[in-house]
Amino acid sequence: MSANLTLACALSSEERVARKAGAHAARVGLRATLGPPPGQIVSFGLAGALVPGIEPGTVVTADRIVDSNGHVLWEGAPLSVPGASVATVCAAEHVIDDPLERDDIARRTGALAVDLESGVLAASGRLVGSVRAIADGPEREIGGLAHAATEAGGVRWGIVLKSFLTEPRRAISSARAARRALKSLERAACALAGGAQACRNAS
Repeated sequence: MSANLTLACALSSEERVARKAGAHAARVGLRATLGPPPGQIVSFGLAGALVPGIEPGTVVTADRIVDSNGHVLWEGAPLSVPGASVATVCAAEHVIDDPLERDDIARRTGALAVDLESGVLAASGRLVGSVRAIADGPEREIGGLAHAATEAGGVRWGIVLKSFLTEPRRAISSARAARRALKSLERAACALAGGAQACRNAS
């Protein structure tokens, strides 16, 4: 990965795994409200699947980013990440958790995954790719945990606690899926930062 290429992460957890892997990373917050970092950037972090059957931890590397109406915001060669699937990523303006809404967006856009940051980062004109790990999908709704992140990418612990108390099965399932996705992100960051050998050495 080029030394001036930065992995732009919405969440503190995403930023931590990217830095642990040796990548240059910057936190941009939800919907990139903190603004894109200087230089060339990669939209990097968790994503939701729009179609059933995509397991948590699956990594996708984008060849196209579209908005929720299917308009192309960015298009280019997908970044090389071992084991990643090449896919269209939809840049949404809000968290998509309802299965029917996911299905509608998938049919309209042809996208397999959705995130909140790639569209904003594409608008900077300095985006060179998007690498995302799936953490949820139509058969794995997030529920209350969908609102646990702050705008700056931190954690609203009160919402986390409430989710575990009021919907424990869903919260536990979502937390396990997120951990699996973060581990996949670490391997992807290793590959972007140092190639296959660094990825094999990741713990």
